[in-house]
Amino acid sequence: MNRAATIALALILSGCGVSHQSAVDAAGRQAGEIEELFWFFIVLLGAIFLIVIALMLGPLFKRRHGTEQERLEQTHTQSDQTERKLTHRVGWATGVTVLILLGLIVLSVSTGKSISGDNRPANALTVEIVGNQWWWYIRYLNDDPSRIVVTANEMHIPIGRPIVIRGTSHDVIHSFWVPNLHGKRDLIPSHTTTEWFQVDRPGRYRGQCAEFCGFQHAHMALWVVAETPAKFNSWMDRQLQPAPTPSDVVKQRGQRVFLDHACVLCHAIRGTTAAAEQAPDLTHLASRSTIAAGTLPNTRGNLAGWIADPQNIKPGNHMATVALSGEDMQPLLTYLESLE
Repeated sequence: MNRAATIALALILSGCGVSHQSAVDAAGRQAGEIEELFWFFIVLLGAIFLIVIALMLGPLFKRRHGTEQERLEQTHTQSDQTERKLTHRVGWATGVTVLILLGLIVLSVSTGKSISGDNRPANALTVEIVGNQWWWYIRYLNDDPSRIVVTANEMHIPIGRPIVIRGTSHDVIHSFWVPNLHGKRDLIPSHTTTEWFQVDRPGRYRGQCAEFCGFQHAHMALWVVAETPAKFNSWMDRQLQPAPTPSDVVKQRGQRVFLDHACVLCHAIRGTTAAAEQAPDLTHLASRSTIAAGTLPNTRGNLAGWIADPQNIKPGNHMATVALSGEDMQPLLTYLESLE
């Protein structure tokens, strides 16, 4: 079955439209093995289902004699033979069922061990993921502290290079899941889990918290941007830079608005006095495609709405509502849009 037919069948089975988040559109080896296991299960169990239905419907289409032609009595010999046949058939069916289940268990465990092995190459890029209610803290580890990058809700990775994910949680149990790249991995407070994957083709792949973690669990998404090594290195170099110094009066006023209000109690912007870690780092906010952990596209209007009334957009989230006048909001938005 080719990939186009595979995806088409998956959409028919799931009853959904085209999505960037799909376990049957694997972009790497680990997700590919999970996809192969999925389709093997679908084909095998689908065939078993059809066989069982056929055996159930078969007797309905058998020609039956009228009651006047049926014997009123059966000999004990015929009854014993019929009972033995049924016993043998049930025994064979039970044995085959047990063997199939054991085979599927072995296959599942084997696939799990294959995609979760620790034999990762030495040139792997290690990324720390911390789940928070309801956003993702992302840090690129490096032996050189000056090369450590911190971002949020959007992860860039190079294709063709192993990526090690070191996951944990800041509050409750979360689950890191990017179905195009790998299976689910729980993030547990005070415990670090490790997985690794490698992406073979460029693209944007949506991830999602897959463990119910509170009121806004459904709005805890992230994007993984897989790109060529050259583009990734260029992105990394930009992320290592502090926030640009405001170049005009409007941006300077916007920076003062940010630093003079409650924003600095939770957010960080490198290159300024804002250095809190309770919320996403905003040093390069304008370079991200979404805000509020994938809830909204990163546009000026959405950013204004998010700052003015975050509880209306994402009820229950931990961002404080900052009362700003229009004279303060517009310069602040201009400043935030300059943080590329």
